[in-house]
Amino acid sequence: MVVIDGRRGSESGWEPSRDNTPVKADLVAFGDLRIEGDRYERDVVIDAGRIRKRKKGPSKPLRAEFGHTPLTSAEDIPWGGQRLIVGTGANGSLPISPDVYAEAERRGIRIEAVPTRDACRLLADLDAADVHAVLHVTC
Repeated sequence: MVVIDGRRGSESGWEPSRDNTPVKADLVAFGDLRIEGDRYERDVVIDAGRIRKRKKGPSKPLRAEFGHTPLTSAEDIPWGGQRLIVGTGANGSLPISPDVYAEAERRGIRIEAVPTRDACRLLADLDAADVHAVLHVTC
């Protein structure tokens, strides 16, 4: 079954299996992310294995300041678990605003911000239900 934003669908989204299998994700090309065989051409958020589109609208006002729409705490960040994996894009260019780090520290969550290809490798070591990540698919 495929789930995105709480709805079933086949275009994008995925519900973790119940057998604690690792997440199979790969940034196969600039702007082309594959998760469990499904293709994503835009940023995604994975919250306990459930995938949804990243809604970066709340962060857009800071685009001029950062030169790119950054990840900010104004977004719906998946704060569950003990760590948040942030795939910073093919070239590692996604800026993360200081308020995200401050909120993570307040919650006792470690942030691992690495290029998205490396973030996908980190996901492979986790059970799907333990995955809390934001993955940027371009730059």
